[in-house]
Amino acid sequence: MRLNRILAHERREPSTEPAPSASPAAPALRLVPDDPALAAERRLRNAGGPQDSALYRCDCGFIFDAPVSTTVRCPHCDSGVAW
Repeated sequence: MRLNRILAHERREPSTEPAPSASPAAPALRLVPDDPALAAERRLRNAGGPQDSALYRCDCGFIFDAPVSTTVRCPHCDSGVAW
C-alpha cells in the first residue's frame, strides 16, 4: 500500500509549455570530401564494397577463386576443399 502512495505522490500533470528546441550550441558533423583519411573508404565504396571471395587450392592442383564458404567444391574435379 505504501508503494501506491509514493507513486501517486510522484505523478505530475502534463506540462503545457512548448518542448525545448534543439540546442544551437551542438556542432554539426561535417565531412571534408578531400580528407586523405577517408581515401581508402571512398575507394572501397566506389568499387562496390568488400568482396567476400578467397583463393583456394585443391589437392588436384587447381587454383581458383570462389566466394568465402565452409563448403567449397573444386570446379575442376568437384572434390571438397578444406578452408
